[in-house]
Amino acid sequence: MNKKLFAAVSGVWLTLGALAMSGSALAQQPIVIKFSHVVANDTPKGKGAERFKELAEKATKGRVKVELYPNSTLYKDKEELEALQLGAVQMLAPSLAKFGPLGVKEFEVFDLPYIFPNRAVLARVTEGPVGQGLFQKLEGKGIKGLAYWDNGMKVMTANKPLHKVSDFRGLKMRIQSSKVLDEQFRALKANPQVLAFSEVYQAMQTGVVDGSENTPSNVYTQKMHEVQSNLTVSDHGYIGYAVIVNKKFWDSLPADVRGELEGAMKDASKYANAIAQKENEDALAAIKASGKTKVYYLSDAEKAEWRKALMPVHKSMESRVGKDLIQAIYKESEALGIK
Repeated sequence: MNKKLFAAVSGVWLTLGALAMSGSALAQQPIVIKFSHVVANDTPKGKGAERFKELAEKATKGRVKVELYPNSTLYKDKEELEALQLGAVQMLAPSLAKFGPLGVKEFEVFDLPYIFPNRAVLARVTEGPVGQGLFQKLEGKGIKGLAYWDNGMKVMTANKPLHKVSDFRGLKMRIQSSKVLDEQFRALKANPQVLAFSEVYQAMQTGVVDGSENTPSNVYTQKMHEVQSNLTVSDHGYIGYAVIVNKKFWDSLPADVRGELEGAMKDASKYANAIAQKENEDALAAIKASGKTKVYYLSDAEKAEWRKALMPVHKSMESRVGKDLIQAIYKESEALGIK
């Protein structure tokens, strides 16, 4: 455990101990939820977190105070899940790729290229039995899943045009810690590099990495377009988040407070998911307007070439994320008439 995390956890237990010795103090103190995340406030996740804070504090009439810590101000990618499990923070909204290192590899199914042909299929997965089944797998890790928040479809950026599969050969491409994403870029003959989100801008600026994949809203709000000359609208993959809480903390809440927070989360989730597409459209327009990055849209033929190169990743990752899980998502597509 790093020193910052140890100090935070120690502070939590000291505070709890002090409150336990004073019934009146406990009655007067609001329940504090520290909600940490790694992106900017003006992103779909950032705005969703702000909406949850507003709704939660209003619904509980001040019995709950939500403290927001955006932009990795508390913890970076690799630290935040440990912090949640130890109780140093109570709530996170990590990208779905981050559960693989925790031992819940099934969440990496969301990283498979071209797994979601459209948002309707995605909604059937996250709102149905597949999504809830994945949340259940977190409970053994001391984590409770509350909601799935959308971000959007990914684009590729680099300091060279990325039109054909051959354009990726030899490039150092930043990824989140995901074996599926590692395999994806190896299928393109690129060299995947795991980096924390907060370190990506500097890594691009200094040439530690040549490019990355992300949503337009994350590219723009982190100013990656200022250090990447080319952006390809590829829609090859998806980025979403799971809003999660420390299970022990959640189960200890008074039932009425927990119910009010569940209602606030439901409404905040509807809001966050509704704005995600527009936020990305606006960010892409702003990137174009900046004149710093050339935006390119794949042709049908180019997209077909990308798909041909990347679809084998589904087969190669069956042993990691689960063949049955991949097939379950295929069935959601088939239910909507998509083969």
